[in-house]
Amino acid sequence: MTDAPILPILFHPAPILRAKARPVAEADGTRVADLAARMLSTMYKAPGIGLAAPQVGEGLRLVVLDVAKEETPAPMVLVNPEIVAASTERAVREEGCLSLPGQYADVERPARVKVRYRALDGSRQEVEADDLLATCLQHEIDHLDGVMFTDHLSPLKRNMLIKKFLKEQKLKSREAM
Repeated sequence: MTDAPILPILFHPAPILRAKARPVAEADGTRVADLAARMLSTMYKAPGIGLAAPQVGEGLRLVVLDVAKEETPAPMVLVNPEIVAASTERAVREEGCLSLPGQYADVERPARVKVRYRALDGSRQEVEADDLLATCLQHEIDHLDGVMFTDHLSPLKRNMLIKKFLKEQKLKSREAM
């Protein structure tokens, strides 16, 4: 599944990153399987542990992730994922994003979540998660609703992080000339 061609990852402030993605329909079936394979290749190459379709320019409710150790990949493909339960207990983890490369911040989220989704074969699935998987699921599902991890930060921290990222991007584009 990871031999598929990679896709370009969109960076902040690409408008699709702020749009609500549409549910995957039955008619999207074969296209979604190909897109999921390409998204996994892209995520592994980046390297990252999660990627949502809007990050590669597709406004679909599709997420791929793999929080397993590198030696034992355990890719997950979630079609139309939704958080159906979240703990009141909170946890803080450092998060980063492939659409804001090099930027990291501590984000507080529910410590545990239950997510309902469809697998590529159309079967209904549920996963209960804590630790890194819970954070990753919430982060990627946020992308499907046009929410980025920076939205969970204070306005001051968010502005500092985004200004730093944009400055770095400007420098990179100057160096590329």
